[in-house]
Amino acid sequence: MPHFNEKKQTGTTNLAGGVAYKESKELQLASLLLTSFGDDKYYQSATDIFNQLDSLISACDKHFCAKAIVFARKQFGMRTITHYAASVLAKYIGGEAWAKDFYNAVVNRPDDMTEIIACHLSRKQKITNAMRKGFGEAFGRFDGYALAKYKGEGNVVKLVDVANICHPKESEKNAGAITKLVNGELKSFDTWESELSAVGSDVNAKKEVWRRLLAENKLGYFALLRNLRNIINLGDAELKKSALSALLNENAIRKSLVLPFRFSTAYKELSAIDTDAMRHISRACEIACSNVPNLPGKTLVALDVSGSMSKVADIAALFSAVLVKSNDCDIITFAERAQYKFVNPDDSLMTIKDNLRFAGGGTNFIDIFNVANKKYARIILLSDMQAWRPQMGWWGLTHESPSAAYNAYKRKYNPDCKMYSLDLAGYGTLQVPERDVYCLAGFSEKIFDLMKFFEEDKDALVNAIKAVEL
Repeated sequence: MPHFNEKKQTGTTNLAGGVAYKESKELQLASLLLTSFGDDKYYQSATDIFNQLDSLISACDKHFCAKAIVFARKQFGMRTITHYAASVLAKYIGGEAWAKDFYNAVVNRPDDMTEIIACHLSRKQKITNAMRKGFGEAFGRFDGYALAKYKGEGNVVKLVDVANICHPKESEKNAGAITKLVNGELKSFDTWESELSAVGSDVNAKKEVWRRLLAENKLGYFALLRNLRNIINLGDAELKKSALSALLNENAIRKSLVLPFRFSTAYKELSAIDTDAMRHISRACEIACSNVPNLPGKTLVALDVSGSMSKVADIAALFSAVLVKSNDCDIITFAERAQYKFVNPDDSLMTIKDNLRFAGGGTNFIDIFNVANKKYARIILLSDMQAWRPQMGWWGLTHESPSAAYNAYKRKYNPDCKMYSLDLAGYGTLQVPERDVYCLAGFSEKIFDLMKFFEEDKDALVNAIKAVEL
């Protein structure tokens, strides 16, 4: 299997019309899987994204594709894009001994099976034997509660439909539950949604439901984060205290796979309501991102604040703040021009994030290296990699990529300076060729796990994907 950094690099133009470098096909695939929610982006429609995914899967090693899809689903919590990719991959892996293992491994929750089947049927594709066998085995990993919770009643494809397609055998974990599911006898266990619905508008009854759910640890972490405002609005001080305490449960945060920007969304919702809750959310996000390595030496974070960053601005600012809190960092923000941005690392994570404003306008990567005026051990570039042309170099207007400016900076300040390129959009281009950068992608705090390995292993992302077991 080819390593990302062994591919020959060729010049291209990015979606903004600027000079760029094509990522290797495998890196494009990984970037897309780790950054796309299957919705419209600044430069691409959802249809374009899915078409690009089709093309990349057809071009890449299929075993690598399978592992990358599982990696994106299990490690980064990506859903829609992995469901679509699992459907597309089906036509390429028929007859492979490991195909059924892939369809077992890609299932993180029972509704992953219903979503993949629904996607496959909407694409007018036949259900493959590998899907049947893999999903049949996946059923054995879930107990009756999980099967009931994700029955999907009212959906086009229900869990019972998948069971009828796959004919799973009951396991010790779900003994009796699959038979009940197929016979229409599997009753949904009480969930927080059903319990709250049952009490209607009775405020005191709602308080009791929330109190019991928190006490019995029956409220999922993401559900807690999404409903924190509703809980606080009930005006019960003890209930609020319990909810905020649960919000800082480190084990629950780790297990939840809640993406960091979800904390930022909750923080915004409570910004005009409760400062205590805001502090707790900021602290919870710090816990979620506490695995950020402390990298030796001085680090420069180069944050793209241009117009095309509007859809990923929140996560870009948050990741910048996380790096400032955990490392000795300077920040340069750049759009049509670059400039140093003062931040106080003693401020809270969300305060630092909120002080990083997005200006709009064009994108001038070269000016980062015009402005950087000291020795850095590494430069971390957070961007969608879409440069408008022309850019302003030391020598005037240019259509060139920033690669020459980066190399000039290294000659002047530090020939061993590393560059990390964090692709926040998955458009498939780089500003500097792969041989000169460490390529990262994704919205998950898991990228920081990879970053520490990049200091020693240039192929950390591909090696992490290759290590996935099917």
